[in-house]
Amino acid sequence: MTRDFLHINDFVILVEEGNSDIVTIDSCTFDEQLIAVAFYGMGNVTLNIKYDGKEKAYKHSKGLALSFYADEKVEFVHTVSANKPLECILIATSPRNLSKLPHGEGELFAQMLNQLVNPSDHYVQGPKFYMTPEMQSIVNQMFHSPYEGKTKMMFFRSQVTALLSHFFGQLALQDSDGIKSSEKEKLVQAKEILSQNLDSPPSLSELSKQIGVNSFKLKKNFKAYFGVPVFKYLQNERLSKAHDLLRHQEASVQEAAWQVGYDSLSSFSNAFAKKYGFRPSEIRS
Repeated sequence: MTRDFLHINDFVILVEEGNSDIVTIDSCTFDEQLIAVAFYGMGNVTLNIKYDGKEKAYKHSKGLALSFYADEKVEFVHTVSANKPLECILIATSPRNLSKLPHGEGELFAQMLNQLVNPSDHYVQGPKFYMTPEMQSIVNQMFHSPYEGKTKMMFFRSQVTALLSHFFGQLALQDSDGIKSSEKEKLVQAKEILSQNLDSPPSLSELSKQIGVNSFKLKKNFKAYFGVPVFKYLQNERLSKAHDLLRHQEASVQEAAWQVGYDSLSSFSNAFAKKYGFRPSEIRS
């Protein structure tokens, strides 16, 4: 497990990453009141939040953007396992620093996250949603940054600003998306079904039947909620999984292509190069 703290302006950036072949519990608390947004990468780790005899659980954290207020009595527990590594970037600030934040972020927090600025409990959950591919790409770059020292700080400063811009932009869009909470839960279910069956995903009609939504509404609402069509999401997930397999040297190029459902090596290589800017065979160089 690694846990790095960075201080950028009046934000505290916590970068957490962990892998384990066995079930491992990683727990942390904070020594002051915080308003924060957590961005979860590709790991799909289990998160439990405990406070004052209460508990909230998030079993599908992959791609989740979660805003919250928490004080010193709140414990955050990640359960890491072989298939559920931890990747989390937390952007946090103290309520007393809101007025000091640059670029008008404090005003945005007050307007769009008012329940966090004026909390009613030790832990208050704010808006949450699953990130767009653009946001996921930023998070991925932050975990795999080649920079060090001052250059790394410059890079993280720009990425933090970009992430917060996307976050508040998505909040504004979701306020007017017209999708009911019950329907959003079904869309998350559809997303998880696709993620768990990359090598042999269901067709659109099969997926519609599994979640109890007609194909037209699934296509329309999936894009509105996640910012990308169903097929494009599936392709992004396949290529991200293949990238991880190759980066960790867990599969050859051919094996990675098969594991994420590509029958044609040339099609896989072309799609990979279009997304990442280099061929899968070049990832280890």
